[in-house]
Amino acid sequence: MSESVGRTSAMHRLQVVLGHLAGRPESSSALQAAPCSATFPQASASDVVVVHGRRTPIGRAGRGGFKDTTPDELLSAVLTAVLQDVKLKPECLGDISVGNVLEPGAGAVMARIAQFLSGIPETVPLSAVNRQCSSGLQAVANIAGGIRNGSYDIGMACGVESMSLSNRGNPGNISSRLLESDKARDCLIPMGITSENVAERFGISRQKQDAFALASQQKAASAQSKGCFRAEIVPVTTTVLDDKGDRKTITVSQDEGVRPSTTMEGLAKLKPAFKDGGSTTAGNSSQVSDGAAAVLLARRSKAEELGLPILGVLRSYAVVGVPPDIMGIGPAYAIPAALQKAGLTVNDIDIFEINEAFASQALYCVEKLGIPAEKVNPLGGAIALGHPLGCTGARQVVTLLNELKRRGRRAYGVVSMCIGTGMGAAAVFEYPGN
Repeated sequence: MSESVGRTSAMHRLQVVLGHLAGRPESSSALQAAPCSATFPQASASDVVVVHGRRTPIGRAGRGGFKDTTPDELLSAVLTAVLQDVKLKPECLGDISVGNVLEPGAGAVMARIAQFLSGIPETVPLSAVNRQCSSGLQAVANIAGGIRNGSYDIGMACGVESMSLSNRGNPGNISSRLLESDKARDCLIPMGITSENVAERFGISRQKQDAFALASQQKAASAQSKGCFRAEIVPVTTTVLDDKGDRKTITVSQDEGVRPSTTMEGLAKLKPAFKDGGSTTAGNSSQVSDGAAAVLLARRSKAEELGLPILGVLRSYAVVGVPPDIMGIGPAYAIPAALQKAGLTVNDIDIFEINEAFASQALYCVEKLGIPAEKVNPLGGAIALGHPLGCTGARQVVTLLNELKRRGRRAYGVVSMCIGTGMGAAAVFEYPGN
């Protein structure tokens, strides 16, 4: 990827200026891993469970198989697949929540169109949510909240993004009082510069970032070759325009950003993408991507009543605020908050799915929390797989629970990501065992 494309992709990640959530990182003493003392809780009829989840392959924005595919089609593909897989009547859904970043109004109109294209009746309500890179996970939290408060017993949480087709780079109308607040100004810092800030402030070297990126590519390539993603991916048949403008029908069935030939030598040759003398490159940053994911959630009693499978249990969710100029540190503070709510420690978790917005920030979070490297993104992360903004959080949930299912034993997993303008989100899931 060229230096200019790398710079452009940074702006792709900053779309809508959200109010900064107050709060500074707490002392590091609260973040130390404690000896494992967790026990698995007894199943409760009121548990919020994950029934099923699917995702599209992740396409390379502007160049891949989904470059001409509208987001409603991507979303419809996963909505349809999830309902068909578990043989659930669409009218049983109590609500749908869709995470999206780049579409106008968080994609509310687009998502409602996708609902109808999927055969879900108008009697089922839908909302759209934008918490930037955690939008897909926020959709999961929103549906879980509705189940917990008794509004309904079953709902669908989704995330979708077409970075190929969306209008990017414009944060919208900004107050003339912007100069009155350093924090407000920091909300407009390009994401790539926040990565450079993290690398410089916390001593994350270029070599360490490249090594992390290489590991992500190697893990993803291995997982792809072994078919580890096959159960979660919905192949999508779509139409692309070739260089001559001719339409061609193709089926996209695997993630397009995985590069098995990646080497440290190749990564070292890439120029800094965001500032002269920097350490963040196109090779150690997440990829600009297209994709969608859907997660079906239910109250345990309703899932059992309908004879639905139980893929996982949502044990906790947390979102925190951090300084906007180093927004990438968000998971280092969201993960402990979610673990505390679940009564767990770092040592109790088998898999951490931490979004790799940039290698710099992912490394900082992993090292800050003392997470063993083998527990982090065992199938690769966004550096290799891609980061379709609104989709990512839901995609991570699908990938996490499918990998825990593949392993077979009862275990906990965490999904987490940083959030532009200075936040972090995390959720703890339990896999009940085969």
